[in-house]
Amino acid sequence: MAKESMKAREVKRAKLVARYAEKRATLKKVIATTEDPAEAYEAARKLQSIPKNANPIRLHNRCKITGRPKGYMRQFGLSRIQFREMASNGLIPGVKKASW
Repeated sequence: MAKESMKAREVKRAKLVARYAEKRATLKKVIATTEDPAEAYEAARKLQSIPKNANPIRLHNRCKITGRPKGYMRQFGLSRIQFREMASNGLIPGVKKASW
């Protein structure tokens, strides 16, 4: 189990990313498309003033149940350990253990 503080930190980052997504996108578009270097510079300054944790790169996938950051299966939102446990118990629809 991950510490509760680590899980809370990821939730907080996700909220920040959602809050600043539109503003970041417009500023980045201005920087990429403008011909005026002064305008691009001003947009870059505004982009730097946005909090670091508002950058989507800083998000990290974590298991929904345990908060484990490694062995994450994106399709199910679970770590490999929880996925195997739940699949063995029949809790994930459409998933069954292969045997031959």
